[in-house]
Amino acid sequence: MAGELPFEMPLVEMRKKIAELQQFGAEKGIDFSDEVARLEERYRVLEEEVYSNISPSQKMHLARHQARPTSLDLMGFIFTDFIELHGDRLFGDDLAVVGGIGKLNGIPVTVIGQQRGKDTKDNIQRFFGSAHPEGFRKGLRLMRQADKFKRPIITFVDTKGAYPGNTAEERGQSEAIARNLLEMSQLGVPVICVVIGEGGSGGALALAVGNRVLMLEHAIYSAITPNGAASILWKDASKADQAAEAMRITAADLLEMEVIEEIVPEPRGGAHRDYEATAAAIKDSLWRHLQELSTMDSAELKEDRYRKFRKIGEFSEGQQELLSQEEEALDEEPSRSL
Repeated sequence: MAGELPFEMPLVEMRKKIAELQQFGAEKGIDFSDEVARLEERYRVLEEEVYSNISPSQKMHLARHQARPTSLDLMGFIFTDFIELHGDRLFGDDLAVVGGIGKLNGIPVTVIGQQRGKDTKDNIQRFFGSAHPEGFRKGLRLMRQADKFKRPIITFVDTKGAYPGNTAEERGQSEAIARNLLEMSQLGVPVICVVIGEGGSGGALALAVGNRVLMLEHAIYSAITPNGAASILWKDASKADQAAEAMRITAADLLEMEVIEEIVPEPRGGAHRDYEATAAAIKDSLWRHLQELSTMDSAELKEDRYRKFRKIGEFSEGQQELLSQEEEALDEEPSRSL
């Protein structure tokens, strides 16, 4: 294994012991097969225990794993005849957003995704997956083209957020994101969005206004990154793990709140363990949802998308009464600083 996270270290240590015992037996000509078998069984039990109890903060680190498959990695496995298209026809070509035309099981589709770098140089060129306005406008250009030619749209979300620098603000960052939200809501073709890593803030939502939003099992999706939330709440970004535990950012949380429609399973240990298996699971989900959406006409697709986002955040009067009681209890407590 490579790139293990802290919570995986017990597995690493046990695998190391098994390898050492096998090597010693081979060198000394001693049969340790029974001992190795017992250790292998203990390893399987420990592996099940570790990976079936992954906390939100641990999922955050899995979602940010440097070896996690990127949009281009997955596009290469899922789509055939893919042709990448460049530029927004207004300013330039933002490498933090990639997109083009390909085929999903023979059906032409437009594919757009946020792209992190594979190393430091690549990350600098791609702004670590955080798009400038021209990146969002490139995505919108491709979506308009798809709408014109009646091609379904598939997006891959993987960003900590839109680029926060002066250059992005000078070129209209907030307007570009808002324009995408507006126009994606009015597209007359099926739109399926997949959160493959980290979906953060408006930078994620600018490519995630779809009829169906799916998430990989260990991906995260939130209105602000845990680091940003920790900076605001505790004036300390290093408390991101603590914020992640409280924010309900995991796929299971978001499925329960009906923000997403499906959790796509990952290989044991995370998507970075097996790109091909991850891509196959995503492809299967995309195909099922696309077949369902393809039965709807343009007006039905818009109405379906409208209903999806209108129902997010709904609550009953009973919930409102509970919230009011909690607010009253907080008002009665002595004020204290975070």
